[in-house]
Amino acid sequence: MFKNSLAKWGLFGAIVATSLVAKAAGPGGNAELSLPIAAGKFAGTWESLTNYACPEWFRDAKFGIWAHWGPQAVPMEGDWYARQMYQQGSPDYNDHLARYGHPSTNGWKDIIPLWKAEKWDPERLMELYKRAGARYFVSMGTHHDDFFLWNSPLHQWNAVNYGPRRDVVGEWQKAARKNGLPFGVSEHLGASFTWFQDAHGADKSGPFAGVPYDGANSNNWDLYHFPAEPGDTGWYSNNPRWQQQWYDEIKELVDNYHPDLLYSDGGVAFGNVVGLSQIANFYNDNIQQHHGKLTAVYNCKQPSAGRWVQDYERGGGSGIDPYPWQNDTSIGDWFYNRHWKYQPLSWTVHMLVDITSKNGNLLLNVVLRPDGTLDPEVEAMLHDLADWTAVNGEAIYGTRPWLIYGEGSAKVEKSGSFNDTKVAYSAKDIRFTTKGKTLYAIALGWPGENQLTIRALAKTDDPGANHIERVELLGYKGRLSFTQTTDGLVVKLPDKKVSDLTCALKITARHLKPAAARPLN
Repeated sequence: MFKNSLAKWGLFGAIVATSLVAKAAGPGGNAELSLPIAAGKFAGTWESLTNYACPEWFRDAKFGIWAHWGPQAVPMEGDWYARQMYQQGSPDYNDHLARYGHPSTNGWKDIIPLWKAEKWDPERLMELYKRAGARYFVSMGTHHDDFFLWNSPLHQWNAVNYGPRRDVVGEWQKAARKNGLPFGVSEHLGASFTWFQDAHGADKSGPFAGVPYDGANSNNWDLYHFPAEPGDTGWYSNNPRWQQQWYDEIKELVDNYHPDLLYSDGGVAFGNVVGLSQIANFYNDNIQQHHGKLTAVYNCKQPSAGRWVQDYERGGGSGIDPYPWQNDTSIGDWFYNRHWKYQPLSWTVHMLVDITSKNGNLLLNVVLRPDGTLDPEVEAMLHDLADWTAVNGEAIYGTRPWLIYGEGSAKVEKSGSFNDTKVAYSAKDIRFTTKGKTLYAIALGWPGENQLTIRALAKTDDPGANHIERVELLGYKGRLSFTQTTDGLVVKLPDKKVSDLTCALKITARHLKPAAARPLN
């Protein structure tokens, strides 16, 4: 869905003081863009961003929780409702017609006030998320529906003026800071300008054939945007007016809330000239807020060579990446969907372990109901996750990858998005993490016959390598017996399971290196 646009863009203009003035081609010819950047060492160029280094807080955190939440939760029909309700014949169109009326008169603008978030308690939820093991939190800022969850002077369609009449981003941020969690915001606005063009259409058949939807009314274009030029149908628009609007509005979010993390739903927005200037402004603003130290993390879905943290939507890496990365995914649909079942806790835990072993982070959307509460089964899952992280978090937080990420037959075949439900793990799959001189070996299940064999730690031809001194089981206070052969390190486990989800061993050894006696999968 998101194509690498770097090769398609040339760099335009020059840095003048703290502002990038760019010429961008688009409808109506060239347009001059004003892209002010906070003063600092970063400029809106590819070369300048080579000075970025991912902060240690993010590398240590490993696990974040995301509230991908907003008025699209109201119908309880899941993601992209605000667009698909304007697509005649789609399930969302039929649902909207039956419950709310025809989109020529009762459109998205009429759903927004129904989002009241009347039971939303951000402090309680943040405490729950922290207990569950989250080490950072991300709030939705705006989705493709062009509704802002922050108090925006630039855009009247925001949560202070409509719906909850609360500064959702501001309250999430306050709760996160109270709990000592770094705070992030996701923006999906870049795609909104073309994404929302269906609202300008009309039914092609039936009693309302030819009757324009409410998005065609120019009085509503502050929400639905003005009509796109012919051919402007990409994920990111080529219209300079929209590029300028996006830049101004996201810069407002950064400048007023100073998040620790900023997530964009796509590649570098609109190419180098606009998107990289936004990143530079975010980094420079962060440095100013943190007394000269860069602590900011920018996520987008494009390879970065270390210039930001690459994000995979519902996916991840096939091996250890030299640069930190992130999988953003959800226990269910992105917005509340009454038809979907939630993923089991084992899915979350196994994915977290696998991602950690490969130098990545997991950002998990915990689906909120329209009123701001969690379903009982989600609450229960978070409490169970809290129990697991209390015992096994030592093998996750603050760790780094080993020389290999793991062994076993279950693996991600190819790095990319939309692959995180395609792998079924078992106790025969083991993942490795390290912290100082300690190696953690985490089996993704409880081994049969209460015995775990780790082939990577077999005796080698090098008598000084893989000398195992001590093996401990996280969550168990007793001593473990083990033997080391050319087939592997064989560890005898207690008769009673510590967990059905994992078996995490803490290994103290000298001169560890993966054994080459047998091939590792």
